[in-house]
Amino acid sequence: MGEGVTVGPYSIIQGRCRIGHDTHIGSHVVIKDFTTIGNKCEIFQFAVIGEIPQDLKFQGEETQLMIGDGNIIREFATMHRGTPAAAAPPASATATCSWPIPRGPRLPGGQRCHHVQRRHPGGHIILEDYVILGGLSAIHQFCHVGCHAFVGGCSAVHRDVPPYAMAVGNRAKLVGLNLVGLKRHGFIDSALQPLKRAFELLFLSELNQKEAITRIKNELPPTPEVGHLLAFLETSERGLLPADVREHRLNRG
Repeated sequence: MGEGVTVGPYSIIQGRCRIGHDTHIGSHVVIKDFTTIGNKCEIFQFAVIGEIPQDLKFQGEETQLMIGDGNIIREFATMHRGTPAAAAPPASATATCSWPIPRGPRLPGGQRCHHVQRRHPGGHIILEDYVILGGLSAIHQFCHVGCHAFVGGCSAVHRDVPPYAMAVGNRAKLVGLNLVGLKRHGFIDSALQPLKRAFELLFLSELNQKEAITRIKNELPPTPEVGHLLAFLETSERGLLPADVREHRLNRG
């Protein structure tokens, strides 16, 4: 345990765990073997962290659960270890997430995410930094959710959610930039305008994704945000959620 860690009554921390500094663990929390938790996280009562995966292929291997810095894990939330099929985070994820990466299979989660109860991420998913998952949302296994993305309550995510996007519905569709969240995190107009234009080319034009990427590279300034979006697109394995053009909110807020 790092300095400043607090642990509430009746909580259990079992086996080979690593907990970063200034993390607060509430009462009746269970943290299981092979779990790494970052700095300044807050875990509320009755959460279960690092239990073995609910995957029939799991045969007792020493797999890991890795949680980044500054995450909020609310009461009754559960987070499981990975399985041997779990791969390392792609380059687009590690560019923005600074969790430590030991050897072995893992299920990575980014920094400063908000994990509420009754949301259901599948196996082998990657959550980048500042992701918010609404209550009763579900994410299909092997999906990748980009940084600063917002997944609305009761949404069913079956493909990748690009960085900075809002996804809602069953099945989930992209409805624009997460403008409220981006502004709360200090994004200014010089960062937002290129992202708006990139989303227009990707989701509101008649271009295919390859053509849109070429236009983005040729026409938009090489901001860090645009660069991260392009890296995400080029490493997406499941493909992106479709856009709901009628509900797209690029210019609101």
